Amino acid sequence: METQFEIKTSTVAETEQIIDLILTIQQQEFNIPITVADQPDLEVIEEFYKVPGGEFWVAKHNDQVIGSIALINVGDGIGVIRKMFVHKDFRGKERGVAQQLLDTLITYAREKGIKAIYLGTILLLQAAIRFYERNGFVPIEKTNLPASIPLMKVDTHFFVLHLENEQ
Repeated sequence: METQFEIKTSTVAETEQIIDLILTIQQQEFNIPITVADQPDLEVIEEFYKVPGGEFWVAKHNDQVIGSIALINVGDGIGVIRKMFVHKDFRGKERGVAQQLLDTLITYAREKGIKAIYLGTILLLQAAIRFYERNGFVPIEKTNLPASIPLMKVDTHFFVLHLENEQ
């Protein structure tokens, strides 16, 4: 089943939709005890992600935000994925929303000279973990993460994708 959607960089006007998408998935779908106050970056996307050389993308269908992904550029060729979420009605390999979001981020990261992309997640998000592993991410111990990576207190499982080894 094909879904028509577009991937684009986010705008301030979409902030409310982005917050609503993410909190709905975190709180209602997965019962993760997290609020918007725990994620202040969501209210200052421009300053937190874009100004330091990262980016924040959304997937939109009929003018509604159905997915998101963000890249933090921490310098030294290191990037961090944050806020990878897709509305439950738009998930799945056949729809391709998550894959296009990730592909967009990886292309951008390469253009910016990023050599390794890290991410943190929780064990509960098994489908997400399988998705990242299918895309070449490998597990890494928290103790082996670069010190420059900002951690989310809820994350328990960490992964890395080395871009310099890919063609």
